[in-house]
Amino acid sequence: MGWEFDQSPDTACFTCKSILAGAEVLLVSHYEEDHSWAFLDGKPLDMDEALLVSMSSVLSAHPDLHELADLPPGWTAERKGRGLPWIKAQDD
Repeated sequence: MGWEFDQSPDTACFTCKSILAGAEVLLVSHYEEDHSWAFLDGKPLDMDEALLVSMSSVLSAHPDLHELADLPPGWTAERKGRGLPWIKAQDD
């Protein structure tokens, strides 16, 4: 599988400890301001759990996220659980 994201694999992204521990990614944001990415578990974010890691570390643990590589900047994708469809929406 190639790398289709608009940022390189070693670019920092925002995530939380639970994602790296194996929790499902249920919320993905592609920020318009700087084209950065966030991969989150959909729960209210506790800043003590927040991490900046390489995009490749998240995508290696969650290869199904490659299907969101074409998410435009300024958009968010959410799903209710693994294998369920992503609902994409432009951010306000």
